[in-house]
Amino acid sequence: MPEEKKSMLYKLKPVIDRLPAVNRPEGHVHFRTKMMWVLLVLILYFALTNVMIYGLDQEKTVDLFAGYRAIMAGATGSLMHLGIGPIVTGSIIMQLFTGAKIINLDLSKDDDKAIYQGTQKFLVIVMIVVESIPQVYGYLIPSTTFIGNMDGFWIGNGPMLAKTLIILQLCIGSYMVFLFDEIVSKWGIGSGVSLFIAAGVSQAIFTGTFNWAPIQMTSPLSVGNPPAGTIPKTFYLITNMSGSDLVGGGYEQIFLQQPNPIIALVGTIAIFLFVAYAESCRVELPLAHERARGARGRYPIRLIYASNIPVILMSALLANVSMLSLLLWSHPSFSKWPLIGHQAWIGAYPSLDYAQQMQISQSTPISGIAFYTSPIRGVGDWLLPLMDPSRYGTYMYGHTYLQISIHLLIYVSVMVIGSILFAKFWIETTNMGPEAVAKQIHGSGMHIPGFRRDPRVLRKILARYIPVVTIISGAIVGGLAAGADLIGTVGNTSGTGVLLAVGIIIQMYEAIGREQMMEMHPVLRGFFGT
Repeated sequence: MPEEKKSMLYKLKPVIDRLPAVNRPEGHVHFRTKMMWVLLVLILYFALTNVMIYGLDQEKTVDLFAGYRAIMAGATGSLMHLGIGPIVTGSIIMQLFTGAKIINLDLSKDDDKAIYQGTQKFLVIVMIVVESIPQVYGYLIPSTTFIGNMDGFWIGNGPMLAKTLIILQLCIGSYMVFLFDEIVSKWGIGSGVSLFIAAGVSQAIFTGTFNWAPIQMTSPLSVGNPPAGTIPKTFYLITNMSGSDLVGGGYEQIFLQQPNPIIALVGTIAIFLFVAYAESCRVELPLAHERARGARGRYPIRLIYASNIPVILMSALLANVSMLSLLLWSHPSFSKWPLIGHQAWIGAYPSLDYAQQMQISQSTPISGIAFYTSPIRGVGDWLLPLMDPSRYGTYMYGHTYLQISIHLLIYVSVMVIGSILFAKFWIETTNMGPEAVAKQIHGSGMHIPGFRRDPRVLRKILARYIPVVTIISGAIVGGLAAGADLIGTVGNTSGTGVLLAVGIIIQMYEAIGREQMMEMHPVLRGFFGT
């Protein structure tokens, strides 16, 4: 390729080549070895989620992504505090820029692909720093003891030094997540990012179902403070409540009241079953090879054609809206910006005293755009107050029924319409549209039997299915995520988290099946490109 046609990103090559990376295996990696690396990385990841940031005042910590923690993975206040956020953000930016031809790279060429991956790694580091600094200088507060110790090293600069060390810990932890992802993708099976999401959501679902510890850990078990898990909570209340108590509100507490009511468990199971069924629904176009007689195949167009990508992008957008509005409302610097700083119409958030009184997080919006686009957390946010205002009126947090209804309508509409738009955009920018797929099929020497061997004919046939299926798939995943949030999910994992976990588990199962097949039939390795 002539030098003048190369992408400007090649100028980053000296920096990219010096970034820490995981080398690819030189030969074939045995299936058992791949599974060992996957399990090892998973264990290390869970271990690091329990390593708290040194010097951090955990009681004053505010998680900007508390409402989206299930899909961000990680754990609040730990080395994994940022989770997979920087990796996903960097990946989305690179894919969108490349798909929209803003970045001139041909990923079919090894050199361009290496630059793409290296630039993405560099962008991840940039995003780690970009996400770390505003949080540490506003919401991840160093303890007074830690500041005092740092002041002993550099008199008068203890606070700055303490915050710098916390930022350094966040950067190290987040980059370790990125390296873990590389280990899984190069030496294991699937994607590390997907693995962490599925593992975090699965852990939350398991603990939300079977946790026998009381809801309020500082108080003993009682009817007013039952076990937090769905199953222990149900058995405890049934065995410790009289018949009149059950009729007078016990059944309501068991089936509908947070945390982890039976309706949330049933909804979670229903989503698992529906997504598993939808993943198997597809339209298969018959294909035949132009030269090799008898060589036939099928091109599957799945009902969930855009996968879960649209709802990931929509959730990431809403998470950024929530983070930006919180920064503008309460950050020491951003809240002073003219016109948009500390404006309730953008998003207002509760004070520490009000949040403790209402038992909500300080990162929960209570008014403005951030409130109306924030996720709904189960029936307690809308159905219970309508059923019994005298008992559950506090769940409304001062809002009127009209405001709650508008919140419900806007959130569902934003999730469905936004997922449809992102599905269409994603399909066109990732070469999954009718024209791109027609060129791929024609380039492989295949055609649809009974039709002229012309990519334009292929495009017309594919255009009958792909645009329609794209809209349907976006609406399905957006509607499922919003619907799951309306009824609640076990472990407060959010509808998006459950959707992602199901899709990832199914993809992992299929990938393990392919690996086992290649172990038994080595000739298939070339077919799968490994």
